[in-house]
Amino acid sequence: MAPCSIASFWALRSARRHHFGSRYRRIAPSRVMGVTVAGDGDHGVGMARGIGAALEVSIDHPGGPSTVLRDAAYAFGDKAGGSSGALWGAFLGGIARALPDDREATAREIAAAIPAGAEAVQALGKCELEDKTMYDAIKPFAEDLTTRVAAGEGLAEAWAAAATLATEKAAATAALMPKLGRARPLGEKSLGTPDPGATSMAALLVAVGRVITG
Repeated sequence: MAPCSIASFWALRSARRHHFGSRYRRIAPSRVMGVTVAGDGDHGVGMARGIGAALEVSIDHPGGPSTVLRDAAYAFGDKAGGSSGALWGAFLGGIARALPDDREATAREIAAAIPAGAEAVQALGKCELEDKTMYDAIKPFAEDLTTRVAAGEGLAEAWAAAATLATEKAAATAALMPKLGRARPLGEKSLGTPDPGATSMAALLVAVGRVITG
């Protein structure tokens, strides 16, 4: 398979940077309105800040894939703040540690690194599937992407399909009772509203997929 730089995920070229960042910023207001009932009404604002910080760090970064993503993880976590910032920092940092730094990563290496990010989220958040957290979107995405790339699908095609699955899984969290996080005290009041972390995770995975496709 042809090499594909993880750095492109963070839109190191200006046009892609604006494509990726603007996509999430367009949906941030609706996220803020939609997740208040789920106990995380400032989630969209924090995520937009984290994305902006990660992109700024990545522009013209001289490092390799692992270093670029590591520094983006720090920036994201610092600017997003709260539990979402910490979890996203862990997710990106876990991926970064699994990537090479002296060359571009292959599609297989990128796909294999995503589960490391999911594991980092699980370890930090102490979460499991159906706890109504971002993990409900990350775990299925990681498994599906790895399976597809291992079977010979190209990274762009596999990523798009896995991101669609993540979107479906995020939407399905509306039927779950929250077991962790800020939504937990709301109990049944959160039923009918998807988890904000899972929803934003899925939206970002879709946006990254479009950057990969170009």
